[in-house]
Amino acid sequence: SAYIQCCAECPGSPIFLMQLATGCRHLEVQLLADKHGGVTSLKTRDCSVQRRHQKIIEEGPVLGTKQGKLRDMEQSAVRLARLVGYQGVGTVEYLYEKASGNYYFLELNPRLQVEHPVTEMITNINIPSCMVMVGMGIPL
Repeated sequence: SAYIQCCAECPGSPIFLMQLATGCRHLEVQLLADKHGGVTSLKTRDCSVQRRHQKIIEEGPVLGTKQGKLRDMEQSAVRLARLVGYQGVGTVEYLYEKASGNYYFLELNPRLQVEHPVTEMITNINIPSCMVMVGMGIPL
């Protein structure tokens, strides 16, 4: 069986089985957080067009998704940043299952991502300068 073959390939390692997620999209929420507890969402991006796990096209804001669901994703990202005391610029990434409307946390990238200009174009906010101001202790 596949399980036995996997055990033989990775002796002593835990084995996880996951359900296949089809028809999903890779959505992101850009965050900015300061040391005073201020956290804000700088909208959303869709980076579902990928090749070999590398993003090819980044679009923003996310379209074709219920606005209520996007608000939930943004609020969840802000809540996460507050819970962990996050400071700076970060991106919370989700897997969004279009059929069910469910979304699943993938990761929090604690850095300025190369696709940040997409967010700058839709928000008219200079993200690197915000990073400097947050680093200087200036509240959002």
